[in-house]
Amino acid sequence: MDDSIVSGVAGRYANALFDLAKESKSVAAVAKDLDAFGEMLDGSEDLTRLVRSPVFSADEQIRALDAVLAKAKISGLTANFLRLVARNRRLFAVADMIRGFRGLVAADKGEVSAEVTSAQKLTAAQTKSLKDALKSVTGKTVSLSETVDPAIIGGLVVKIGSRMIDTSIRTKLNSLKTRMKEVG
Repeated sequence: MDDSIVSGVAGRYANALFDLAKESKSVAAVAKDLDAFGEMLDGSEDLTRLVRSPVFSADEQIRALDAVLAKAKISGLTANFLRLVARNRRLFAVADMIRGFRGLVAADKGEVSAEVTSAQKLTAAQTKSLKDALKSVTGKTVSLSETVDPAIIGGLVVKIGSRMIDTSIRTKLNSLKTRMKEVG
């Protein structure tokens, strides 16, 4: 496996989880559980605070995490992994671990993973068109991880590996503002 996909603490954890999931032939189930946990993390300020705040002890994080996992019906390898991350006081990096795991799954399937930020939710037709365009550039099937951020006003921000394509209106306005300051 190409270790350059993910690095650092999050990379080591993502690689270890991927290896375990592959060994137990449960990559798809773990990916589904991690996606569910990631969505919960994105949708809950309280869960984000629990994950990121150093104020909570490992035991408090594990107890709260157990309740969240039970509610989400996440068990098995994924639940054990998340508990281990909490026990080791690395829960603050769980979003990066999830992102890293997604990248490893995509690479294993011969896909490339792209993160797309748009001002509003993309339609199915827009998603297909974007995937087709990215496939023509990369030569690989593209799996998209979508984020909605109204602050970019319009356009897209696409990240594939270390490359970023920013066609957002916010960036264009900031660029115009900078050029106007240089002139005046």
